[in-house]
Amino acid sequence: MTTAPITPVFDGHNDVLLRLWTSTEPNPEARFINGEAVGHIDLPRAKTGGLAGGLCAIYVPSPSKELNAEGNFETPAHSDALNTTLAMAALLTRIENASKGGFRVCRTASDIRQSMADGAFAAVFHIEGVEAISDGLDELYVMHQAGLRSLGPVWSRPNIFAYGVPFRFNSSPDIGPGLTDAGKRLIKACNELKVMIDLSHMNEKGFWDIAKLSDAPLVASHSNAHGVCPHSRNLTDKQMDAIRDTGGLAGLNFGVSFLHSEGQRDLNLPLSEMIRHIDYMVERMGIDHVALGSDFDGTTISTEIGDATGLPKLIDALRAHGYDQESINKIAHDNWIRVLERTWGA
Repeated sequence: MTTAPITPVFDGHNDVLLRLWTSTEPNPEARFINGEAVGHIDLPRAKTGGLAGGLCAIYVPSPSKELNAEGNFETPAHSDALNTTLAMAALLTRIENASKGGFRVCRTASDIRQSMADGAFAAVFHIEGVEAISDGLDELYVMHQAGLRSLGPVWSRPNIFAYGVPFRFNSSPDIGPGLTDAGKRLIKACNELKVMIDLSHMNEKGFWDIAKLSDAPLVASHSNAHGVCPHSRNLTDKQMDAIRDTGGLAGLNFGVSFLHSEGQRDLNLPLSEMIRHIDYMVERMGIDHVALGSDFDGTTISTEIGDATGLPKLIDALRAHGYDQESINKIAHDNWIRVLERTWGA
């Protein structure tokens, strides 16, 4: 009996930096590099599961876990967000330095390809919710020089740039206003710097404002099909059409609440529900516009996947469902690298 080689996965979203930064355990770099028994990702588990790289998000937690009167999470103050963002960016660099070549922060698509060929984890510096950036955008230019290549203007809360879509089931994403004037300047600056703009967590008005302004492929790094699971975080058919028409992509979010057709937090959600979303997205957008955006270490994952070591189960399920290896490669890594190359210009 022969076993198919592990298909490498370049993944659109993980929150491992937040998990490591908020942990009370010492030496987060060593814990990531040597492995530990918590969370979804570390370097040994990534190698076992074929996780070859991905967008490593920096997310600043809300000051309170309680919703305000408008039903939104509290937005962190700029100074606090900047300090937290810099601390996690430093952690990303320290992991790279301590890994002895096993983990590389990539600034170009060529960097990603070379890292994957060398067996090194190809990490991209990404910010999810840019409360660390002020109205004048000074921090954007500095962080771009430090390696920032992707950002989502909002998490699911308002900030000075846009209105993040709240978490609501059986709801459209058409909640709240669109981009502010500062948000429009941010989008234009990202286009000039060739920083990828992530539309996950945008509400519908913000999505369409960006679609009108941006000259880059539209990307939702970790969002699913609203037609399968009517959660406000998921993409409508018209949004997927726009993503397709610009040559962009959407990455499948592994979070069970965004997959389950009734929005349930089902820890035993079968792989067939993930395939159902992929089928829908492929049918709507085409195979060239669907990828993976696990949200590892940032959401509740089905026990069918468990952690990064479970990625081959999803690949095998795609194969058993009828996807050929060329299509699997596109979903697993090729589409991400193509879109990043087109966005970054290298």
